[in-house]
Amino acid sequence: MRVVLAEDQALLRDGLVRLLTAHGFEVAAAVETGPDLLDALLAERPDVAVADIRLPPTFKNEGLAAALEARRRVPGLPVLILSQHVEPLYARELLSDSAGAIGYLLKDRVSNVRSFVDALRTVAGGGTAMDPEVIGQMMARRSRDERLGSLTPREREVLAAMAEGHANAGIAARLVITEKAVSNHINTIFAKLGLLPDLDGNRRVLAVLAFLDAA
Repeated sequence: MRVVLAEDQALLRDGLVRLLTAHGFEVAAAVETGPDLLDALLAERPDVAVADIRLPPTFKNEGLAAALEARRRVPGLPVLILSQHVEPLYARELLSDSAGAIGYLLKDRVSNVRSFVDALRTVAGGGTAMDPEVIGQMMARRSRDERLGSLTPREREVLAAMAEGHANAGIAARLVITEKAVSNHINTIFAKLGLLPDLDGNRRVLAVLAFLDAA
């Protein structure tokens, strides 16, 4: 699996390259600025991009902007964004095209290597992987949505776990319920969110996006 990485801190960038290589990823390019990230994504067309939000030259949102521009030119390009802090506005901007294959993690999560690698593989496979802290903040902001308000507390727990990128087995283990119960909850969530079987796209991704996306 080929990865393009963007991180301005040399020590962290080198550490991520080593980590990814050790877990079977091929790092096609490792860059430190927003413009270099966009160039690398368009030239390499990787299986997934990993990018800090804030990159040179201005350290505002160059990483996110480059990733979004690359997704505009290469629809569905998988992108995992890393951030030092929870920034809901940037998270919603990342979700705005509703195409899936996106992730938003706090940099602290990288220290949990297994979770980070699992999240990267989930995004590369077309799924979503959102940081629990991001989910918590966005859940609070979406509490008045009528469809989401119809979900039971357990259904919201299941949907939040889906947003973090967990498969049914992982959700079952986390909530100490059976996989059949998880499947039933997910089908109910689909129905309440109006995601019928004949809809185009991955209903699991669409449910997560309905949960996280801006009003």
